[in-house]
Amino acid sequence: MALIYEKMNHADMLVIASPVYFYGISAQLKTVIDRFHNPIRDSFHIKKMALLLVGAATLPELFDAILTEYNLGLKFFNMEDAGKVLVRGVKDKGYIKGTSFLEDAYQLGISI
Repeated sequence: MALIYEKMNHADMLVIASPVYFYGISAQLKTVIDRFHNPIRDSFHIKKMALLLVGAATLPELFDAILTEYNLGLKFFNMEDAGKVLVRGVKDKGYIKGTSFLEDAYQLGISI
C-alpha cells in the first residue's frame, strides 16, 4: 500500500476499474479501497473519480450495489464523478469487440 499511497499523493484523479464478480468489485480492489480509510487520505489532492466495470451477466441490476458504494465514496471523499463505463454481457475474450463499449471507454479517457 505504501507504493499506492505515494502514487495517490501525486494524483488529481482516481479511476476505479474492475471485473464484476457476484455483483461486486474484485476482492483485490475492495481490499485497496478499504485501505483508503485511514488518516493519510487527508493528504491526497484527488478531486475526481471515474468507474469502469465489466460483467458477464446482462441483468439491468448488475451494477446497482457497486454504484451505491461508488456514489457513497464520492460523497465521503468529496470527489466529482468524472464518468462511468458499465459493460454487461462480456463472458469471454473478444466479446467486447464490435460493441460501443470500447469507444465509450476511449471517449471517457479523452474527457479526463
